[in-house]
Amino acid sequence: MEGLVMIDKSFWKGKKVLITGHTGFKGGWLALWLIELGAKVSGISLPPETRPSLFDQLKISSKLKNNYFEDIRNQSSLDELISNIKPDVAFHLAAQPLVRESYKDPLGTWTINVIGSLNVLQSLHKLNNFCTVIMITTDKVYKSKEWFYGYRENDQLGGFDPYSASKAACEIAIESWRSSFCLAKKKQSSRLAIATARSGNVIGGGDWSKDRIVPDAIRSLNKGLAISVRNPTSTRPWQHVLEPLSGYLILAEKLFQSKSNLKKYVDDSFASSFNFGPNLESNKKVAELVDRILFYWPGEWNHQNEITTMHETNKLYLNTDKSFHLLNWSPKWNFETTVKRTLNWYKEFYRNDISPYDLCLKDIEYYDENKK
Repeated sequence: MEGLVMIDKSFWKGKKVLITGHTGFKGGWLALWLIELGAKVSGISLPPETRPSLFDQLKISSKLKNNYFEDIRNQSSLDELISNIKPDVAFHLAAQPLVRESYKDPLGTWTINVIGSLNVLQSLHKLNNFCTVIMITTDKVYKSKEWFYGYRENDQLGGFDPYSASKAACEIAIESWRSSFCLAKKKQSSRLAIATARSGNVIGGGDWSKDRIVPDAIRSLNKGLAISVRNPTSTRPWQHVLEPLSGYLILAEKLFQSKSNLKKYVDDSFASSFNFGPNLESNKKVAELVDRILFYWPGEWNHQNEITTMHETNKLYLNTDKSFHLLNWSPKWNFETTVKRTLNWYKEFYRNDISPYDLCLKDIEYYDENKK
């Protein structure tokens, strides 16, 4: 772990930061981390969708500079809110993030993930100040080859299900926007510097979403029920939520510092797409993840023989060489640490030993200390 770039705490102190989707799982963790770094954080999102929700559990709404509940498909409201915030850095996480939900509401998934993202860029484009923008998509933007190689940032985009396809389309739309309005070498006037970030399957304390293996497992275990597993042989790049978030923060720092001088041509390497995934050994089958969960919280699991027409990719790996070479970013925690820290969060939460806020801070401090 030695020699890797760490988050520059001095960079974030006093920065005006916008997070869309701040009421979600990843958004809540990111908002907390940025607040602790001294940033002036504003959020735009729909109200929390789960009960409980990490956003409510963290009780950070009072620590935000602005807390707006708004649909990113509402362009006029978005214009007004972003004009008020005037962010130096924006993280766009607002999305419909579930594969199975995308089958139930395909048009809603497409409009939120594509049109909503373009609305955010349109509103940011109207700012008079320079703003670095990190658009968060997903590891599922790649056309599934069901191969054993890690997908690279220049591999073919695509998607079978509405969620994956909408996110792949979002990547294409963002690239079009960046090429059309944001290239300094073409003497365009935009004050936006845009990068996209693609991360693996994140887990961690405080995720209460439906149809995700860890929160589903925790709910079952807490009730003394067997964990129902849909696709035990599917392989995913499991990583703790802090891993990609650290990558987003470092990418934002690098992009801001390389593009903030608009009077001269600068290298566009950072204004591009980046993968943030775990080490190869953390690419595990769902059954392997469940077995490790049961090591820390004993119980049982069974295979749910579900008859469905919904397609889900079986094999999915990410190649993170670009993030390592350009950002000097690399994951810190292995699979065992990731599962252990996640299960400890939930166990301590149910024991009421420590507040969710302090549980998250403890994980952030542990991660900052570069511990494996």
